[in-house]
Amino acid sequence: MIEYKILRELEKNPDSTQRTLAGKLDVSLGKINYVLTGLIKKGIIKAQKLKNDPQNIRWNYLLTPQGIQEKVQITKNYLENRLNEFDKIQREIDELKREMVENNP
Repeated sequence: MIEYKILRELEKNPDSTQRTLAGKLDVSLGKINYVLTGLIKKGIIKAQKLKNDPQNIRWNYLLTPQGIQEKVQITKNYLENRLNEFDKIQREIDELKREMVENNP
């Protein structure tokens, strides 16, 4: 879940640029921009302009109090999804092991 990963990175380093986020999360710069814009519109993060130079605009992204609460919920959902995926993969592995035993006496 990209929102979770972005919020986690911004919590660790609010000075992250969109470009560094894209690199760390291995997604396109356009996707980072799109998701950040949505998070700003929802009030989950707040963007502050650090430099006013039109040639080199820098932003600082801060989690709002609502954003901190949302991050907790997103984290819970993310963990639940990952655990479900893990359980599914574990069942597939167990099934493959059984097939291997059955097919190789």
